[in-house]
Amino acid sequence: MSWFKRKDKGIQTPTEAKKEAPDGLWFKTPSGKIIHTRELKNNSYVSPEDGYHVRIGSKEYFEILFDDNNFTELDENMESGDPLKFKDTKAYPERIKASQKKSGLKDAVRTAHGKINGLDLTIACMDFGFIGGSMGSVVGEKIARAIDHSIENKKPFLMISKSGGARMMEAGLSLMQMAKTSAKLALLSEAKLPYISLLTDPTTGGVTASYAMLGDFNIAEPGALIGFAGPRVIRETIGKDLPKGFQSAEFVLDHGFLDFIVDRRNLKAKLTTLLKMLK
Repeated sequence: MSWFKRKDKGIQTPTEAKKEAPDGLWFKTPSGKIIHTRELKNNSYVSPEDGYHVRIGSKEYFEILFDDNNFTELDENMESGDPLKFKDTKAYPERIKASQKKSGLKDAVRTAHGKINGLDLTIACMDFGFIGGSMGSVVGEKIARAIDHSIENKKPFLMISKSGGARMMEAGLSLMQMAKTSAKLALLSEAKLPYISLLTDPTTGGVTASYAMLGDFNIAEPGALIGFAGPRVIRETIGKDLPKGFQSAEFVLDHGFLDFIVDRRNLKAKLTTLLKMLK
């Protein structure tokens, strides 16, 4: 195999000419399946081999749902204050600035309105990448204002939840958002406008205990973690081992807390069907 032999010795490629593989080119699912990120994006961020739903944020959900990714964002520059002067390992304003720089977001939720398959819809979508999708005053206020927009313009409302729960740095002010958003949803109901709640991985804490479970339709993605307290806390409280698959979307569906589970690849079509039914 003479063609395989190197005749010239000492051939070296300068460092600046070497080709490096870019980070994030491939994605590995928990089951070990490997997929190219381009293929993953084209498949709505779902692994085609095992159906694993990769965690995504508002940018990706807006791309999937809004027609041609055209939408108008609401209250996009709203930022958290520091009413309690909270400080742990760093001051709360520093933590906010660091999260904004890392995530490119102003806070843990984005709200927007546009069309999906030609139908008007207002969407509030949480981002886990911003302090664990925690619910603070900005999250509650932006959701409340998005609901107001739906009522004023007679548009259905979609909430996409993804959260670790209340934001401890805002203490009681964070918990107050549960009551505020629930009251706004009552007004939406009085206006006879549809509210669809989509629970994604993970949806926990005060978010589950308020607006995430108040939809006319409560739906979820496959395999999503849905619960209030963590499994360890529940196990220690009741003193018993928990059932297999406890707090998965499938378990929650079997026990009557969800209407159905929807594959993200079919999400836009399913939502369109629901909106047409509820018109």
